[in-house]
Amino acid sequence: MTDDRLVSVRRALLSVSDKAGLVELGRFLAGREIEILSTGGTARALVAEGIAVTEVSAHTGFPEILDGRVKTLHPAIHGGILARRELAEHRAAMAEHKIAAIDLVIVNLYPFEATLASGAGFDDCIENIDIGGPALIRAAAKNHVHVAVATDPADYEAIMAEMAATGGATTMALRRNLAARAYSRTAAYDAAIGDWFARCEGEEFPQRLVIAGKRAQMMRYGENPHQAAAFYLGGDWRPGVGSARQLHGKELSYNNLVDADAAIELVAEFERPAVAIVKHANPCGVATADALTEAYGLALACDPVSAFGGIVAVNRPLDAETARVIAKLFAEVVIAPGYMADALSALAGKKNLRLLDIGHMPSPGDSARTFRSLAGGFLVQTRDNRRVGRADLTCVTKRAPSAAEIDDLLFAFAVCKHVKSNAIVYARDGATVGIGAGQMSRIDSTRTAALKAEDAARLSGGGEPRTRRSVVASDAFFPFPDGLIAAAQAGVTAVIQPGGSVRDAEVIAAADDRGLAMVFTGVRHFRH
Repeated sequence: MTDDRLVSVRRALLSVSDKAGLVELGRFLAGREIEILSTGGTARALVAEGIAVTEVSAHTGFPEILDGRVKTLHPAIHGGILARRELAEHRAAMAEHKIAAIDLVIVNLYPFEATLASGAGFDDCIENIDIGGPALIRAAAKNHVHVAVATDPADYEAIMAEMAATGGATTMALRRNLAARAYSRTAAYDAAIGDWFARCEGEEFPQRLVIAGKRAQMMRYGENPHQAAAFYLGGDWRPGVGSARQLHGKELSYNNLVDADAAIELVAEFERPAVAIVKHANPCGVATADALTEAYGLALACDPVSAFGGIVAVNRPLDAETARVIAKLFAEVVIAPGYMADALSALAGKKNLRLLDIGHMPSPGDSARTFRSLAGGFLVQTRDNRRVGRADLTCVTKRAPSAAEIDDLLFAFAVCKHVKSNAIVYARDGATVGIGAGQMSRIDSTRTAALKAEDAARLSGGGEPRTRRSVVASDAFFPFPDGLIAAAQAGVTAVIQPGGSVRDAEVIAAADDRGLAMVFTGVRHFRH
């Protein structure tokens, strides 16, 4: 049965750190002769606009103390919010103690999250932990049968519209909805504080970890049309899809966001201009070059069939020349740290192409945590931020790799980090020439990548596959020599892998028999 109980608003408490919409709301309430209780900066902002306000200290008969830490924590305030007005004993207690009912609570909290994001020190963060605000919000939400509560300026319009339509009252439906939002807000606030405090104490994985998110977008559907989905911002902040502005194109899908995230994280690995084309969270082509246009051409050449309908990521502001060649491909998304004006013009005719601007690139060395859901829980780990350099390589074969081979080996191993395991990446001249992803055996990934290189060679008009005179990277050790032998048959000259197999000696011998150079990294890059 619908509960349509109306509560007339006669007294409101306003105490906000975010002053957006405050004056408009204050004028609306004052125009209806609603008494406004307020504190500190909120009261000053209202009075400056000629809006009558009763200071909380005047209402309670008790001054603000302890540098403003104690303002609203008083029975005259909390009693006015929490009283159950349908109960005779509550009404009697209110009369005895001269407690006036409060029907509307507008509170938003000290900006703890913004203070933390600004890089402020420990003491400043502590001072921006709100105490009275969450208490007021939770009290009003608990007593939503009688009290409406708002924690976000975005809620003001709905409150004013409903009060205008009902002659100054709120409905139960609105109060319940606002109460649910209020509890979500205080939970997220406390989660941010708890996580920050634990990290200050050196706890990467505290005993209780609460992840809060703010809904950024309702999706049309999830991975498949029968699944519902939404996009939330939360967890450890990092530049990427969460910080992106959409400049053009139709609404992003769930799979668009997953693929765009994978693509931008991949190109962030490289200092040189880099392009990645991603499909189903795996790269189908990656390249670095002196210019984005050249890198794009090399990336596309790796697997032009799979690139159709993919996501393109670049690690430089997108220029017009590169934009024009991207426009020739059917792509779902382009994601970049900025766009030149003429690049936007070049892509403007692709009405369905989504353009995402992330502002600036994420650092591949960041130690943000990643989250993955399981039935009944979730896994948390630090990002795979390990970067392998020349100093990490140990040559285990009779022939050592050349300087050019080492460049390609390091490039291929960096790409391997972003390919689903078992991952095999062939590379030549700073570009992938074959990628094998997500196979149950490493030999299958090795063969699949080589076959894709053969297909690409046929599509380009013939000639030998570009795996000839390439290098190969494996995200984990070769458990048997067969994978290495298959790579040698594809034409590689050098191999990079973590090492650590009980059959390492057999694999090394197979490399030596074929004149290959092989280096071990001691670092594995599984990606499940």
